[in-house]
Amino acid sequence: MKRERIEEIIVVEGKSDTKRLQEVLDVVTIETNGSAIDDEILQQIEHAERVRGVIIFTDPDFSGEKIRKMIMQHVPTAKHAFLPRSKAKPKSRTKGRSLGVEHASNVEIISAIQSVSTPIVDPTYEEIPRALLVEYGLLAGKNSKQRREKLGDELRIGYTNGKQLVKRLKMFRIERDEFLKVANQLFQGDDYDV
Repeated sequence: MKRERIEEIIVVEGKSDTKRLQEVLDVVTIETNGSAIDDEILQQIEHAERVRGVIIFTDPDFSGEKIRKMIMQHVPTAKHAFLPRSKAKPKSRTKGRSLGVEHASNVEIISAIQSVSTPIVDPTYEEIPRALLVEYGLLAGKNSKQRREKLGDELRIGYTNGKQLVKRLKMFRIERDEFLKVANQLFQGDDYDV
């Protein structure tokens, strides 16, 4: 079976992620070796972005988000691939409890890579008002964490806390109409129905 070749270099956390991606796709990776990224690795990522482009594809957990933020500070033009937390769980108890790219199915890995997002600074972008996010129960209230997770999966912007949600919506230029369409589909009929 011929694997799809990905031009960009994919930034992952470790060897198991590289191995898993290479089972599914024809890719070259840079491994951060967890969240202890040093200057040498950041320089490799900066160089890779200039030469071929990079896609950040970290685990959908606290450490993965920490790595993503560090890289974004040095390489703000990097593309982002997000894996839903529900699709990154180990299949068996013997593989541990941590979420990880290495646990995802072939379909989920390919879908995440094909749905990359590129942050772009757009001075004409109108931010989604915080009041609207509160109205949909995304920033405060019962089940806001679960609601943000569902929204992040559907919009392909990853799992976020409340503060990160505002930044990601802006970073990936999610327009008000797109937000409303997705939010209404996801949350229609629940106790925050608007």
